[in-house]
Amino acid sequence: MAATERGPRERMVFSAAQLIRREGVASTGMREVAAEAAAPRGSLQHYFPGGKTQLVDEAVGWAGRYAAGRVARYLAALAEPTPSGLFTAMVRQWTDEYETAGFSGGCPVAAATVDCAEAAPSTRQAASAAFTAWTAAVAGALVETGVPGERAGPLATLMISSLEGAILLARAERDVRPLTTVARELGPLLDAAVRTGG
Repeated sequence: MAATERGPRERMVFSAAQLIRREGVASTGMREVAAEAAAPRGSLQHYFPGGKTQLVDEAVGWAGRYAAGRVARYLAALAEPTPSGLFTAMVRQWTDEYETAGFSGGCPVAAATVDCAEAAPSTRQAASAAFTAWTAAVAGALVETGVPGERAGPLATLMISSLEGAILLARAERDVRPLTTVARELGPLLDAAVRTGG
Protein backbone atom coordinates (compact mmCIF):
# COMPACT_ATOMS: atom_id res chain seq x y z
CA MET A 1 0.00 0.00 0.00
CA ALA A 2 1.48 3.32 -1.03
CA ALA A 3 1.90 5.93 1.69
CA THR A 4 -0.72 8.15 0.03
CA GLU A 5 -3.28 5.30 0.15
CA ARG A 6 -2.88 4.73 3.89
CA GLY A 7 -5.38 6.14 6.31
CA PRO A 8 -4.16 8.08 9.37
CA ARG A 9 -3.96 5.00 11.60
CA GLU A 10 -1.95 3.02 9.05
CA ARG A 11 0.32 6.02 8.44
CA MET A 12 1.05 6.25 12.16
CA VAL A 13 1.91 2.53 12.42
CA PHE A 14 4.15 2.78 9.35
CA SER A 15 5.79 5.98 10.62
CA ALA A 16 6.40 4.41 14.03
CA ALA A 17 8.12 1.44 12.36
CA GLN A 18 10.33 3.78 10.33
CA LEU A 19 11.27 5.87 13.36
CA ILE A 20 11.97 2.78 15.48
CA ARG A 21 14.27 1.35 12.81
CA ARG A 22 16.25 4.63 12.75
CA GLU A 23 16.05 5.89 16.33
CA GLY A 24 15.04 2.94 18.51
CA VAL A 25 11.98 2.76 20.71
CA ALA A 26 13.18 5.07 23.49
CA SER A 27 13.84 7.94 21.09
CA THR A 28 10.60 7.47 19.16
CA GLY A 29 8.03 9.79 20.68
CA MET A 30 4.34 10.01 19.97
CA ARG A 31 4.74 13.60 18.74
CA GLU A 32 7.41 12.53 16.25
CA VAL A 33 5.18 9.72 15.00
CA ALA A 34 2.27 12.10 14.49
CA ALA A 35 4.48 14.60 12.68
CA GLU A 36 6.04 11.96 10.43
CA ALA A 37 2.59 10.54 9.64
CA ALA A 38 1.13 14.02 9.01
CA ALA A 39 -1.60 13.12 11.49
CA PRO A 40 -3.22 15.28 14.17
CA ARG A 41 -1.65 14.58 17.56
CA GLY A 42 -5.06 14.07 19.09
CA SER A 43 -5.67 11.14 16.78
CA LEU A 44 -2.94 9.12 18.53
CA GLN A 45 -5.06 8.69 21.67
CA HIS A 46 -8.08 7.86 19.53
CA TYR A 47 -6.35 5.15 17.52
CA PHE A 48 -3.95 3.93 20.22
CA PRO A 49 -5.68 4.10 23.61
CA GLY A 50 -2.94 1.81 24.92
CA GLY A 51 -0.43 4.61 24.27
CA LYS A 52 3.09 4.18 23.01
CA THR A 53 3.29 0.50 23.92
CA GLN A 54 0.29 -0.31 21.72
CA LEU A 55 1.73 1.74 18.87
CA VAL A 56 5.14 0.05 19.17
CA ASP A 57 3.53 -3.39 19.29
CA GLU A 58 1.51 -2.65 16.16
CA ALA A 59 4.55 -1.23 14.36
CA VAL A 60 6.49 -4.39 15.21
CA GLY A 61 3.61 -6.51 13.91
CA TRP A 62 3.51 -4.48 10.71
CA ALA A 63 7.26 -4.94 10.23
CA GLY A 64 6.96 -8.71 10.66
CA ARG A 65 4.15 -8.92 8.11
CA TYR A 66 6.09 -6.70 5.71
CA ALA A 67 9.24 -8.85 5.96
CA ALA A 68 7.19 -12.03 5.51
CA GLY A 69 5.40 -10.57 2.50
CA ARG A 70 8.63 -9.63 0.78
CA VAL A 71 9.86 -13.22 0.80
CA ALA A 72 7.38 -14.34 -1.87
CA ARG A 73 8.30 -11.33 -4.03
CA TYR A 74 12.00 -12.14 -3.75
CA LEU A 75 11.36 -15.74 -4.74
CA ALA A 76 9.11 -14.77 -7.67
CA ALA A 77 11.77 -12.41 -9.02
CA LEU A 78 14.44 -15.12 -9.24
CA ALA A 79 15.01 -16.52 -12.72
CA GLU A 80 16.16 -19.77 -11.09
CA PRO A 81 14.75 -20.08 -7.55
CA THR A 82 17.45 -21.40 -5.22
CA PRO A 83 17.95 -21.06 -1.48
CA SER A 84 21.13 -19.03 -2.02
CA GLY A 85 19.34 -16.79 -4.51
CA LEU A 86 16.58 -16.15 -1.99
CA PHE A 87 19.06 -15.28 0.74
CA THR A 88 21.05 -13.05 -1.60
CA ALA A 89 17.85 -11.16 -2.43
CA MET A 90 17.06 -10.75 1.27
CA VAL A 91 20.57 -9.40 1.88
CA ARG A 92 20.48 -7.16 -1.21
CA GLN A 93 17.59 -5.17 0.23
CA TRP A 94 19.96 -4.03 2.97
CA THR A 95 23.12 -3.59 0.90
CA ASP A 96 21.16 -1.46 -1.59
CA GLU A 97 19.73 0.68 1.20
CA TYR A 98 23.05 1.16 2.94
CA GLU A 99 24.93 1.94 -0.27
CA THR A 100 22.37 4.55 -1.38
CA ALA A 101 20.96 5.99 1.86
CA GLY A 102 23.56 5.32 4.52
CA PHE A 103 23.50 3.11 7.60
CA SER A 104 20.93 4.89 9.74
CA GLY A 105 18.21 2.23 9.61
CA GLY A 106 17.97 -1.26 11.00
CA CYS A 107 15.25 -3.81 11.60
CA PRO A 108 12.42 -2.34 13.72
CA VAL A 109 11.62 -5.75 15.20
CA ALA A 110 15.20 -6.16 16.39
CA ALA A 111 15.26 -2.60 17.73
CA ALA A 112 12.07 -3.13 19.71
CA THR A 113 13.35 -6.43 21.06
CA VAL A 114 16.59 -4.85 22.29
CA ASP A 115 14.94 -1.70 23.65
CA CYS A 116 11.92 -2.97 25.52
CA ALA A 117 11.20 -6.69 25.32
CA GLU A 118 11.94 -7.14 29.02
CA ALA A 119 10.05 -4.07 30.19
CA ALA A 120 7.02 -4.61 27.96
CA PRO A 121 5.87 -8.24 27.68
CA SER A 122 3.42 -7.33 24.91
CA THR A 123 6.31 -5.98 22.83
CA ARG A 124 8.30 -9.16 23.37
CA GLN A 125 5.28 -11.15 22.24
CA ALA A 126 4.81 -8.90 19.20
CA ALA A 127 8.48 -9.30 18.28
CA SER A 128 8.32 -13.06 18.73
CA ALA A 129 5.22 -13.24 16.51
CA ALA A 130 6.90 -11.02 13.90
CA PHE A 131 9.99 -13.21 13.75
CA THR A 132 7.80 -16.34 13.66
CA ALA A 133 5.83 -15.01 10.68
CA TRP A 134 9.02 -14.04 8.85
CA THR A 135 10.66 -17.39 9.59
CA ALA A 136 7.59 -19.28 8.40
CA ALA A 137 7.58 -17.33 5.13
CA VAL A 138 11.27 -18.05 4.54
CA ALA A 139 10.79 -21.73 5.40
CA GLY A 140 7.89 -21.96 2.96
CA ALA A 141 9.98 -20.36 0.24
CA LEU A 142 12.83 -22.77 0.92
CA VAL A 143 10.47 -25.71 0.48
CA GLU A 144 9.45 -24.21 -2.88
CA THR A 145 13.12 -24.27 -3.93
CA GLY A 146 13.40 -27.96 -3.07
CA VAL A 147 14.61 -27.91 0.54
CA PRO A 148 13.04 -30.78 2.53
CA GLY A 149 10.39 -29.60 4.97
CA GLU A 150 12.27 -30.80 8.05
CA ARG A 151 15.30 -28.69 7.07
CA ALA A 152 13.42 -25.58 5.97
CA GLY A 153 12.57 -24.22 9.44
CA PRO A 154 16.09 -24.55 10.88
CA LEU A 155 17.64 -23.05 7.75
CA ALA A 156 15.16 -20.16 7.81
CA THR A 157 16.19 -19.47 11.41
CA LEU A 158 19.85 -19.56 10.36
CA MET A 159 19.19 -17.16 7.47
CA ILE A 160 17.28 -14.61 9.54
CA SER A 161 19.73 -14.82 12.45
CA SER A 162 22.66 -14.32 10.09
CA LEU A 163 20.96 -11.43 8.33
CA GLU A 164 20.06 -9.67 11.58
CA GLY A 165 23.61 -10.08 12.91
CA ALA A 166 25.09 -8.84 9.64
CA ILE A 167 22.80 -5.78 9.71
CA LEU A 168 24.07 -4.94 13.19
CA LEU A 169 27.72 -5.38 12.17
CA ALA A 170 27.24 -3.39 8.95
CA ARG A 171 25.75 -0.48 10.88
CA ALA A 172 28.55 -0.58 13.43
CA GLU A 173 31.28 -0.76 10.77
CA ARG A 174 29.52 1.51 8.26
CA ASP A 175 30.36 -1.12 5.67
CA VAL A 176 28.24 -3.68 3.76
CA ARG A 177 31.02 -6.29 4.09
CA PRO A 178 29.24 -8.31 6.82
CA LEU A 179 26.16 -8.56 4.63
CA THR A 180 28.00 -9.65 1.51
CA THR A 181 30.03 -12.08 3.61
CA VAL A 182 27.02 -13.90 5.06
CA ALA A 183 25.41 -14.15 1.63
CA ARG A 184 28.56 -15.61 0.12
CA GLU A 185 29.36 -17.99 2.97
CA LEU A 186 25.84 -19.31 3.60
CA GLY A 187 24.95 -19.73 -0.07
CA PRO A 188 26.66 -23.11 -0.62
CA LEU A 189 25.32 -24.51 2.67
CA LEU A 190 21.77 -23.48 1.76
CA ASP A 191 21.98 -24.92 -1.74
CA ALA A 192 23.46 -28.17 -0.41
CA ALA A 193 20.20 -28.78 1.45
CA VAL A 194 18.49 -29.12 -1.92
CA ARG A 195 21.11 -31.35 -3.51
CA THR A 196 21.60 -33.73 -0.61
CA GLY A 197 18.33 -33.42 1.25
CA GLY A 198 20.31 -32.74 4.40
